[in-house]
Amino acid sequence: MLLDYDEFESPIGRIVFASIADGVCGLGFEGYEKRWGPIFERRFGSFELRRGNDPHGLKSVLKKYFAGDLHVFDSVEVTLGGAPFQQRVWKELRNIPPGETRTYGELAKILRNPQAARAVGHANAVNPVSLIVPCHRVIGTTSLTGYGGGLERKQWLLRHEGAQLALAAWG
Repeated sequence: MLLDYDEFESPIGRIVFASIADGVCGLGFEGYEKRWGPIFERRFGSFELRRGNDPHGLKSVLKKYFAGDLHVFDSVEVTLGGAPFQQRVWKELRNIPPGETRTYGELAKILRNPQAARAVGHANAVNPVSLIVPCHRVIGTTSLTGYGGGLERKQWLLRHEGAQLALAAWG
């Protein structure tokens, strides 16, 4: 499988992304591409990355997002793979509007499985397409909790999207 791969310099660091004809299949901050090997091998078997190609115009989309167009990801096609429960979590993440957050428990209840907060957290942690599938909008009940891109980036993204009031207690 041939995957197109490119990079974008954002205000909070380098973003690396990969795509296939069906849509974006990987997006993360610098260093994330190291995690792609196992993720893409499970999904595609053997794969090859072709650097410098952006068939879905994601650089333009990212530029608009960081310039303040917070809904620009709404129409970006993604292709995620994953188990059925993970797919349900990722789909629900895309329903969280910019400037809002949900807790892991709230997402579990929305998915009609209130005991699955930990499973929601795991699905959130292995989201292959950060930002577009906005895992940064999920927080713990009493704290921000972890984020693959780092808590400072998570705070920046939430502030960028207008969630400052929710973050007042966490710095």
